[in-house]
Amino acid sequence: QAVPAGSHVRLNLQTGEREAKLSDSENGKSGRREEKRRKRLGKVDIDSSSFTSQELKKALAKMKESEKMERMAHEEEVRKKFRPIEELKEEFEKLNVKLETDYEIMVKLIGKFNSSASTLDEKVAALYDLEYYVHQVDNAKDFLSLGGLQLVINGLNSTEAVLKEHAAFVLGAALSSNPKVQIEAIEGGALQKLLVTLATEQPLAVKKKALFALSSMLRHFPYAQQQFLKLGGLQVLRNLFREKGMEALYIRVVTLLYDLIMEKVLLEESQNGDQMEEKIQQYQQVKLVPAVVEQDWCVIVSNLLAMPEHDTREKVLKTVSVLMAFCKERYQGDQTLGTTLSLLRSEYEELAAEEQREGDKDGYFKELLGSVNTIIQEL
Repeated sequence: QAVPAGSHVRLNLQTGEREAKLSDSENGKSGRREEKRRKRLGKVDIDSSSFTSQELKKALAKMKESEKMERMAHEEEVRKKFRPIEELKEEFEKLNVKLETDYEIMVKLIGKFNSSASTLDEKVAALYDLEYYVHQVDNAKDFLSLGGLQLVINGLNSTEAVLKEHAAFVLGAALSSNPKVQIEAIEGGALQKLLVTLATEQPLAVKKKALFALSSMLRHFPYAQQQFLKLGGLQVLRNLFREKGMEALYIRVVTLLYDLIMEKVLLEESQNGDQMEEKIQQYQQVKLVPAVVEQDWCVIVSNLLAMPEHDTREKVLKTVSVLMAFCKERYQGDQTLGTTLSLLRSEYEELAAEEQREGDKDGYFKELLGSVNTIIQEL
């Protein structure tokens, strides 16, 4: 029997005969396999004998045309969802959208503040925005190099209270913890102008900002503290306690004095090094405590214990404790202080006991009571 082409043939070693494996069509399997294949490929008849070459070309052309139509439909759908990049670029250019650096923004704000064409409101708005930027140390240095610092120092001479207020605010922000700006400011006459502002009749808002700027200049700058005392700055602050309507400044002044005294105390208690020795020598030139005692700040401060706010009393108690080393004799002879301390002790004993009943063993009022008792014991 003839063996169909492509059949698998083997030699039987026992009989010596050749054996051929029947094809799928002969063993009845081809029908099932072909059926599966047809189901997988759909109804397309893939038997090449069913089509002429021309018909195959037409079918392929139709498939390509179908793919092209699908692709075009997809592209159209994408166009509907998204806008072309060229169109977006054109619109951004029209809007002039551009990210500016802090430096560029400050250049514009300084220009607006310094322009004679700017209205008062525009100048105030420029200062308001500048205050935000100059808080950052590097921005404050750029503000200095751009000439902005001298402009706001000169702004303290303005006859417009609102302009003076915001100029002092920007100055204080630029001075905060920035030694380079502190040095330039004192050389530019800022200290004198701030003291004049505090010494003359001005609205409370102006004096608040001037005191803020003064505090920023004096902190951690012994040379400025020395000049402050020479110019009668302590007396200027003392006079604020005699002015009506300046009560909001009292505790700010006391806090400043406390900070300045503690700066020197903490420095002297710290471990010495070459740099520290030099700084200690600078602070030794600042005779703040003798001036405080001489001008009777001991009593000015202790009298504030009569104020009703607990936060104010807390700050005053801290300052009285620091001043005790220099004002003890004065305090021992002050009957008003003795009476005030006794009243505070009674008040805080009740409040501390109430705290404990509520489960707060180390509460705020217990701390205040401790401060009051410490001062009473020292006296």
